[in-house]
Amino acid sequence: MQKAFTLYSLKKRILAVTLAISFIFCALVVRLFILQIIKGPSLQLRATDQWTRDLKITAPRGKVIDRTGSALAVSYTTYNVYVRSREVSETSVVANILSKELGLTFEKVYEKIKNNKSSEVLIKMQVEGEVAEQIYNHSLKGVYLVENANRYYPYGNLLSQIMGFISVDNEGQSGLEAYYNDYLKGENGFSYVQSDLQGKEIGGSLRYYVPATAGADLTLTVDSKMQLILEHTLEKIMEEQQAKSVSGVIMDAQSGEILSISSKPSFDLNDVPRDDLTSLFEQSKVKVVTDVYEPGSTFKILTVAAALEEGLTNLNDRFYCPGYRMIDGIKIKCWRTIGHGSQTLSEAFANSCNCCFMDLALRLGTEKFYSYMHKFGLGQKTGIDVSGEASGILMARNLVKKVDLARMGFGHAIALTPIQLCCAVSCIVNGGTFNSPHIVSLNGENEGLNLNFKRTGNIVSAQTSSTVNALLEFAENKTGKYTFVEGYNVGGKTGTAQKYKAGGGIDQGKYISSFIGTYPADKPKYLVFVMVDEPGAGAYYGSIVAAPYGKEIFSGMFDYLDEKKQNENVTSEFVQMPDVEGKSLAECASLLKTLGLSYELDGEGAVIVKQLPPAGTSVQKGQSVLLIT
Repeated sequence: MQKAFTLYSLKKRILAVTLAISFIFCALVVRLFILQIIKGPSLQLRATDQWTRDLKITAPRGKVIDRTGSALAVSYTTYNVYVRSREVSETSVVANILSKELGLTFEKVYEKIKNNKSSEVLIKMQVEGEVAEQIYNHSLKGVYLVENANRYYPYGNLLSQIMGFISVDNEGQSGLEAYYNDYLKGENGFSYVQSDLQGKEIGGSLRYYVPATAGADLTLTVDSKMQLILEHTLEKIMEEQQAKSVSGVIMDAQSGEILSISSKPSFDLNDVPRDDLTSLFEQSKVKVVTDVYEPGSTFKILTVAAALEEGLTNLNDRFYCPGYRMIDGIKIKCWRTIGHGSQTLSEAFANSCNCCFMDLALRLGTEKFYSYMHKFGLGQKTGIDVSGEASGILMARNLVKKVDLARMGFGHAIALTPIQLCCAVSCIVNGGTFNSPHIVSLNGENEGLNLNFKRTGNIVSAQTSSTVNALLEFAENKTGKYTFVEGYNVGGKTGTAQKYKAGGGIDQGKYISSFIGTYPADKPKYLVFVMVDEPGAGAYYGSIVAAPYGKEIFSGMFDYLDEKKQNENVTSEFVQMPDVEGKSLAECASLLKTLGLSYELDGEGAVIVKQLPPAGTSVQKGQSVLLIT
C-alpha cells in the first residue's frame, strides 16, 4: 500500500511540474508575441533612437511656374551646421572657426557647443554652399553639415504679394507659398549615424541615408510679361500721383484666369523686411482681394446690366438731370451739380450721370436689385485661391430705404473688393457666365491638386451683355471711334469714391480713383482694373488719375501680344490745353467741347480758379481734364 501511494504522489508531482513548465512556456510565447509582433515596430524605433543620431534633410520645395514656363520661384541647396558637443575636443578652436565663417559672435557659438545636454545643437540654418565648403575644409571633429533648401525668386519683387514667402524652416508663411504649402513642400529625409550611450559616433559603424522627396511644381495662370507691364505702370502711378497705394489686375474675362495682379508698395522676395512686421503685413496684403472700398461709378455697370436684363431701360430711354434728385426729402447731388440736362442712356452712362442710375436702381426696387447683386457675387467671397479674401459689405436688405437704394445705384452705400467688381463685370461682358477667379492653372499641369472653382452661366442674357459692351465702348470713345487706345476698340468706365473714417463719416480730401476696361469691346477677352488709393498730386477723378494708366497697360499688352489694330486709318489727335483760369464755367465748357475735350468739375462755383493739366500741355482728344471752381 505504501508503494502504490508513493508512485501516485510522484505522478502528481510530475504532472504539476509539467503543467507549470507548459504554463511558463506559453506565457513566454505570448510575451514574445507581444514584444516581437505587436510592440515590435515601436520598440525597434525606440531602440534605433537610442543607438543612432539623426539629422533632418529638408526637402526642396516645388517650383512655381507662370503660364509661359518661366520660373517664378525655385529652390537651391543650402546647409544647416550642427555640432555634437560630446565629440568636440577643442571647444574654443571650433567656436572660433565657426563664429568667423558664419558671422556669429564667439560667445554665442561657444555657449552652444558647451551644451552637453543635447546630442546635437544647431549653430546656423541655410548656410550658403561656399561658406559650407570652407567649414568642411577645416575638418572639424563633431561638426556636421546637413542639406537644406532655400528659396530664390528670379524676378525679385515681381508678384510679391501673390507669391508670398517662406520661413527659415522652409514652411510657407504668406501668399501661394502658404496657401499651397502642403503641395509645394515635399517630404523631408534623414541622415542616421550609430552612436554610443553618450551620443558619440561609433567609428566604422553603418550610416543610413533617407533622401528627401522634392515638392510638386505649381503652374500659375499668371503671365510674367503682363505682370511686368502691370507692375511698371503701378510704380509709375505711385511716383506721379503720389498715392498711398495702388493696385491692378489683368484678367481673362472669359475664364476667370488671373493674368497679372499686384499692389504697390511691395518688397523684394529675396530680401523680406522681417525687422518691421507691421510694414511687412501691410505690404504682404493682396489688396484687390483683402480690402473693401466704395466703388463709385464703376459700379454703374452692374446697375445698368440689371435694369437692361429686367427690361426696365433700353438705348432709346431718356433721362433728365437737373444736377440732383429729391428722394425721401433728401437732396442727392449728381457729380455735375449744374446738371447734364436731357440725355439718352448711352450719354448718361458716358457722362456717368448719378441721376440716371438713381432712377434705374429705384425702378429695380430693393428685392430685384439685391437679387442681381447676389448673382454677381457681391456680399460673398469669389473663391479666389488667395488667403484673407473679404466678403464685402451689403446693407441688410430689410433696412434699405429708397434713399439708400438710390445711392447704391451709383456705387455709394455699398462696399466690395476689387476682385468682386472684376468678376461681376467679367460676368456681364462675357455673355453672362460667372467664373471664380483663379491664379493656379486648371489646365491639367497641377497633377493631384484638388481645385474646386465654380462656374455659373446665364446670369444675364447675351443681348444684355452686348448692350453693356456697346455702352462701355461709347463711354471711352465718345468723341470718335478708337480714340482711347489708337486703333483698338477698348471699352471702359472710371470711378471716383470718397473714403470713410474708421469710426464713420467721410474722410475729407481722401479719395479712391479707379478704372476698369475691356478688350475687344464687342466681345471682351481681357479685363484691366486699376485702383489708386489717396492720389496726392492734385487730381482725384478716375478719368484723370486712373484711366490714362489703364491706357498704358492696354498699350503694353497689345505690343506684347502683337495684337493687330482694328482700324489702321484712325490716329490720335492732340490739342493744346488752353488757359481757362478766370473764365466762366459756361465759357470754358464751350471752349473744351470745341477742342474735343471732356472735363470733370470740382466745386459748385461759376468761375474756374484752377485747371489740370496746366495751360500749354499737349492733351489727346477725348481725354478728361479737371476744372476747379
